[in-house]
Amino acid sequence: MLHEVNFQSFNERDTVYGWIYVPAAPPKGIVQLIHGFGEHSRRYLHMIVKFMDAGYIVAADDHVGHGKTAIENGTWGDWGDKGCHTMMEDEHTLTALVKEKYPGLPYFLFGHSMGSMIARDYAAKYGSELSGITICGTCGVFRGAAETAAKLSQVIAQGKGEESDPSFSAELLGWMCEYCGDTSIGNEWICSDPYVQRDHADDPFDAFTKPTSNRSMYDFTQMMEVINGTEWAQKVPISLPIYNIAGDLDPVGEYGEGVYAVTNWLRATGHNVKTKLYSGYRHEIHNYNDIKDAVEAGIIAFMDENL
Repeated sequence: MLHEVNFQSFNERDTVYGWIYVPAAPPKGIVQLIHGFGEHSRRYLHMIVKFMDAGYIVAADDHVGHGKTAIENGTWGDWGDKGCHTMMEDEHTLTALVKEKYPGLPYFLFGHSMGSMIARDYAAKYGSELSGITICGTCGVFRGAAETAAKLSQVIAQGKGEESDPSFSAELLGWMCEYCGDTSIGNEWICSDPYVQRDHADDPFDAFTKPTSNRSMYDFTQMMEVINGTEWAQKVPISLPIYNIAGDLDPVGEYGEGVYAVTNWLRATGHNVKTKLYSGYRHEIHNYNDIKDAVEAGIIAFMDENL
């Protein structure tokens, strides 16, 4: 069964569009899937089906400025003016909607890339409502984010927040193909499979190649800032199990160093965290044909252990 749902965003402007995928069997839990920067939730259909086959209801939406939400609202790359917690609060609204339809089930989050940042922000505020979270392709201290944020803050103060200067996205993200060899699209850092690269670039619901407003790009840097260090980790409930996964060739996680930094922040504050790096793989470990089944099986095993 499939429910299409919508609700008002925390930004008080947009209507967020989402979906609840229900297996044709008694569900044992719910997992809310949180997609990354510039993409949309249907890019995870393989994972959604695997979760359903394992007995989980799957909830997912398209963030403000992304996917169907952006198309319906006419707001590509514009996340509104309510700050860096907007998407996190929208995810919590979706949680409440799903729990109302399907009460009493264990509830998990899976967040990839920017979605992992949102999941970490969510865990700091609402972690007591969860049975566990998986963070995939997450970052430690993101390279150059503080410097870019300072420049963005200046142009926003000059009244240019709704404009889009592509030099800022190039400065923040342009270095991530540094070890990819020959590049032609600019997204080769996500996966070494050329088909995945082209599918990502040509997807009409994908905002990765579309302009992002200066204000939204600044909010993106602040999403990274609020989940840094033990100061963030101390806000996450000690009892919340966490599964931290990534490829060791993923620039977002500084090739493993940032991934382990997150784990060490959590361990230093007494948390139960399991970490797995997939050797030889880039950012989207769930989109490699040779390991995606194993990646999904690991997430399902983590959830099954914490039902």
